[in-house]
Amino acid sequence: MAFTLNVESLQVAAVVSFYMFAALVMVFVNKAVLNSSPDLPLLFLLIQLLIAVALLHVSAAITPKVKIPKPSVEVAKKLAPLVTVNIVGLVFNTLCLRDVDASFFQIARGLQLPLTIIISSINTNSVPPVRVIVAAGVVACGFFVGVAPSSSVPLVVAPSFLSLTYGVLSSLLIAFHAVLIKSSLLHCNNSTIELAWWTNVGSAALLLPFVIFNGEPLKLRDMMQSSNWNGSVFFWGSLVTGFFGFLLCVAALLSVKVTSPITHMFSSAARSVLQTVLGVWIFNDLLTVNRATSILVILGGTMGYTWVKSQEVPKTPPRDLEQGDKQDASTSALSQKPADEKV
Repeated sequence: MAFTLNVESLQVAAVVSFYMFAALVMVFVNKAVLNSSPDLPLLFLLIQLLIAVALLHVSAAITPKVKIPKPSVEVAKKLAPLVTVNIVGLVFNTLCLRDVDASFFQIARGLQLPLTIIISSINTNSVPPVRVIVAAGVVACGFFVGVAPSSSVPLVVAPSFLSLTYGVLSSLLIAFHAVLIKSSLLHCNNSTIELAWWTNVGSAALLLPFVIFNGEPLKLRDMMQSSNWNGSVFFWGSLVTGFFGFLLCVAALLSVKVTSPITHMFSSAARSVLQTVLGVWIFNDLLTVNRATSILVILGGTMGYTWVKSQEVPKTPPRDLEQGDKQDASTSALSQKPADEKV
């Protein structure tokens, strides 16, 4: 029997591959830049945000489908909680990636799913189903397996308490971010692009004073005068991650539109495995039995959660909910860099 592929299957394969590629590029280029310039994390993040804003304006000039909102003090005040949570979460996310191995990064942020479920339940004043709680418990167990002290991990390469704190705080703020997005969309005409613009512009404005206060422009000047610093990694890495962060926004939108939760689940699993393998290969990351077990347990719990959610049947027409989910996927991908899966 002849093997044939229809257009829809090719679309799904192309989108999933593109999404995985863009996400992996983001993590590893970010890590390479932070390794080469560990004293410039906030400046690096600021450049990424500015590139995202610039690309939004370029897109608006090319196609009428992209509309940039008009600046408004009233809207800015309403979006202040989301923007604040976003930029603080981004800072902790970046600091965590700087201080841990690329392959350990997903472990350090392993509490993202349980915390998101907890915050969402508190926000909606509801109790999640037992199967969801079990899946979250499995993920939490995976996190604690990964961060538990191990004799096979030398103290020199063991993650510090501070780096783990960065990861947990990043996960917590991502959980708040996921809850705030839905209500924030109402202030942006339910537009993904408008919310992405406000989030990135606002985040850049809030981050700029801290970049200056931290003395990173002066550090950059001193590093540029040093012969021991390879500035090309920082500058090219900033351009690449800014560009791919924007592409990841597009990829997330396409992923929501053409893939099912199950497809997304398996693509995320494949990306996690690839991230671990590439981390060991490119950066010589240490992969112990504890860490490998942790990644597998977190992966298993996350896949279980996705499967449980995919079995739920909406009781009301899902049009508005689907629109909100698309907004969530695109804004999160554009504003949360290095990019990881959102719940």
